[in-house]
Amino acid sequence: MRSAELSGVGSQGFSRVFGQVSPLTYAVALTAFIAASIFVTVDAFRTFEDIAERNALMQRLGAAQPLLSRQFVATVFDPVAAEVDDGAAYSGLAQRGGVAFGLALLFAVAAFRRRPVILPKSDVPYSDLLATIPFGIACWTADGRLIACNEQYRARLNAEPSDVRIGASYAASVRRFVQGGFMQLVTEDDRNRVLELHREDGTCLMIDERPLDGGGFVTLVTDVTETRRTDHLLTSIREEQKILARRYHEEKLRAEAASQSKTAFLAHLSHDIRTPLNHIIGFADLMRHETYGPLSDRYIEYVDSIRMSGERLLGFFASTLDLAELEGGRRVLNPVELDVDDLLMAVTKRFSAQAQRKGIALTLGAPALALIVADRFSLERMLGNVVDNAIRYTPPRGRVTLTAYAASDGVVLEVTDTGIGMSAERLATVSQPFAFGDAALTRDRDGAGLGLAIARTIVELSGGRLAIDSRPGLGTTVAVSLPLMDARAPAVDIAAE
Repeated sequence: MRSAELSGVGSQGFSRVFGQVSPLTYAVALTAFIAASIFVTVDAFRTFEDIAERNALMQRLGAAQPLLSRQFVATVFDPVAAEVDDGAAYSGLAQRGGVAFGLALLFAVAAFRRRPVILPKSDVPYSDLLATIPFGIACWTADGRLIACNEQYRARLNAEPSDVRIGASYAASVRRFVQGGFMQLVTEDDRNRVLELHREDGTCLMIDERPLDGGGFVTLVTDVTETRRTDHLLTSIREEQKILARRYHEEKLRAEAASQSKTAFLAHLSHDIRTPLNHIIGFADLMRHETYGPLSDRYIEYVDSIRMSGERLLGFFASTLDLAELEGGRRVLNPVELDVDDLLMAVTKRFSAQAQRKGIALTLGAPALALIVADRFSLERMLGNVVDNAIRYTPPRGRVTLTAYAASDGVVLEVTDTGIGMSAERLATVSQPFAFGDAALTRDRDGAGLGLAIARTIVELSGGRLAIDSRPGLGTTVAVSLPLMDARAPAVDIAAE
């Protein structure tokens, strides 16, 4: 019983199987069997009637003329042959009946085979099945008539009741949907066709048409408004990025050209001004020594002031020219093998007198016992600028320390002071040219604000990095990291680079 239920052969199974046959098939089969039955009935009636008439004729003849009847039977009508003819008549009747019912059966089978197989109806209505699909869907016949659709289809298209009723025309519905907007073809092949419907309210719908087996097609409707807006936004952003990148490149070229022009101008200006300044300083020295006659004490003070001012201006323009040459790539570095400890010792001796005059302790850290390959003059200039700033901005009884640390990949040079320190905002601009500190804290400065800028440029040209760590009131530490270079490396021409 269980197997019968599983296989569907029970009474309900047979009813489902025969329930699939259409009424037209039943009518054709019934008509064929009725026609065969009528034919067999008529044929049997005629056969029985012929046999009965022949027997009646023989009886009447025997009753009227016995002698003639016996002679006719003996000469014409053989009783044995008559029995054979009756059997042949019955056999022919049976054969014709079989042929008639066989033809009827063939007609019924042919009518049943022409009927397409219809799937058993589901307990769930098609409308409920379509309602479970998360996007708009509609089924159409081969001639474009609506079979069924879901609520998503109605909502996405804002369809009128006439557009979603069973039998509605697909072409008419599309014409109403496109009003005020436009539709464009995206892709089309043998299996599907994709369209984009841009409506008057700004929404964009993707319509995917797919054929169904046996005729008809299904329409899938998806709202891609947000996707298209995002695509347009990304496209606009990319275009703006391209424009900004082009403008940035143009501005960069202008800035580089302006920087080169500035560097060239500063170089020519420094050179042109240093020449008359040297004359002024020379004549001031000549007058101070009273070479061509004595001067009063007041004039001697004026001459000293002229000489000191000239020397300050000369140092200012010398620093400007050095920075212009370094940034312009016209300074040639000649790397040689250097002992780091000797380099720090030379810088310490150079600034020891200046530190003593200000009451600052200038000390040297532990030996690093390291060798590097670099331009000695440039490194001494770099360290001199850093130490000079440290002494200048450190109050009396302060301390400035020079230390070197050797590592496997390079050497770090540090200059630490206990001076006034700098804030984070000041650190952001301290390495920029002509950047000065707080005037209230640096009244005694006499530089051009180029010391750290020149030092950073020299370090970068030497392949290193310069970092500054400072806290207001606690002091500043300037660290310079230099890589280990090949001692056999030739001189580096910055202009060639």
